[in-house]
Amino acid sequence: MKLGHQRQNGAHSQKGRRLRLALGAVWCSLAMFAFPMTSHATEEPDYQVVQKLDDIEVRQYQTYAVAEVVVPGPAADAGSAAFPILAGYIFGKNKGERKLAMTAPVTQAAEPVKLEMTAPVTQAAAPGGFRVQFVLPKGVTMASAPEPLDARVMLRDIAPSRVAVIRYSGFWSEGNYQQHLEKLQGAVRAAGLSAVGEPVYSRYNAPFTPWFLRRNEIWLHLANTP
Repeated sequence: MKLGHQRQNGAHSQKGRRLRLALGAVWCSLAMFAFPMTSHATEEPDYQVVQKLDDIEVRQYQTYAVAEVVVPGPAADAGSAAFPILAGYIFGKNKGERKLAMTAPVTQAAEPVKLEMTAPVTQAAAPGGFRVQFVLPKGVTMASAPEPLDARVMLRDIAPSRVAVIRYSGFWSEGNYQQHLEKLQGAVRAAGLSAVGEPVYSRYNAPFTPWFLRRNEIWLHLANTP
């Protein structure tokens, strides 16, 4: 009986050690996310904050290049559908097998349905898919970027633009997105600004980042700006 108790105590002790090690690994990971090293910071496009509307920023972005793909909806699945296509391109699936640095954010916006010109012109809501973009590293342009081997990947230079931005944390959910989009739209209207085009959902973190450390943004492009 004594030997049995010793074995049970030993098993419990091993389980306890494994649990402590696992918890320690989790906390180390959280600490790394909470206090990222500057030298490993993910590159972002250059911008200046030109106006603050409470917790809304109006940013002026400079020109940057993107690799993009259009995938079907719904919105919750667009990012995961696009990621392997775009990641394949930047990790060497291109002419010359050139690898590009991972940048942020990964942006996603609804792709409007394209209609033929008729008389009269009518328009109805229909699934048009989602345009998902990877920002290319600074100094890379549409002309200098390696040519994709996958015909679905397109390259584009994004012209200088001014956008209103709201930032929030958490995992993707339609409710969370709509709540912050409505807040952003209300702030834009109250400031006498006018938004154009589709809202852009921007993500900055790896999929395994805890919900409370995630950086999500919604962008609204503003009319009549440089």
